[in-house]
Amino acid sequence: MKKLLTQTLITGIAMAVVTGTFAQSPTNATRQRRTAANTSPEPSEVKPVVDTMAAPTNKSDNNTSGKSVDKQANKPAPEITADGQTNRADQSSEEAAIVPYYNNFFTTYRLGPEDVVSVTVFGQERYSKQGIVIPPSGRISLALIPDGIFVNGKTVNQVAELIKQRYDEYIIDPQVSVSLDRAGSYRYSVIGDVAQPGIRLMTRRLSAAEAIAEAGGILQTGDKKKVYVLRKQQNGNLVPIPVNIAAIYRGQAPDGVYLVPGDQVVVPGNSLKKWQTLTNFLPILSFARLFTGGW
Repeated sequence: MKKLLTQTLITGIAMAVVTGTFAQSPTNATRQRRTAANTSPEPSEVKPVVDTMAAPTNKSDNNTSGKSVDKQANKPAPEITADGQTNRADQSSEEAAIVPYYNNFFTTYRLGPEDVVSVTVFGQERYSKQGIVIPPSGRISLALIPDGIFVNGKTVNQVAELIKQRYDEYIIDPQVSVSLDRAGSYRYSVIGDVAQPGIRLMTRRLSAAEAIAEAGGILQTGDKKKVYVLRKQQNGNLVPIPVNIAAIYRGQAPDGVYLVPGDQVVVPGNSLKKWQTLTNFLPILSFARLFTGGW
């Protein structure tokens, strides 16, 4: 009887051990994982987690901003209109026509007393000199040139060439440039019926209309149609050059009469000027008639 109980107990323990080992075997674990995977919910059944703290998205705003960016990216560059091209062409042509006159004034300018020039010798500061005022004698003094250089009546390019020749004795291939800092010897005058008649310095190339404008303009008693420029010829005679300022102001004539040193712009009086002159003489005539028995 004891043997039977012992065998039964041993058999039960052995079966329990075998059952536990079988439950922990890899094959069974794999089967358990497959079963768990098959019983998991389908992906379509999983609901996304909604974040209630996130800012709401406005689809219309996103679409609008996207469209605006696309429009700005695809927006063509502004085109120049035909009028704009014409204005640019006209401005360029005007500059091309005016610049030579001003450049020609300084390149052909004949130096004289009271002009201010500067001499620059490239790489030789001690031979350069700035702000030289030309004296009445017309001779300027420079380093290593004790007798000076006579500059009256010469252009800046001619003076630079003279200085280069003198410095060639001391400097190998000297590079000399002379610049006109201030023009003081060229003068012109505006007389007649203008606001501020007088003599002025010609610091740049001036037309007759510009000279009148700098003199304050023509008075009401001045005749804008009969303005003329008196210019001295080589023989000493003064020759009048007519300028119709009225036509220039109306755009019917070009402002093409440019002054040269020594010119005189004359603005004569008109009929109003003559009437004012006559009325000024009336008191004198009335007083004279008292002695002639006219009253």
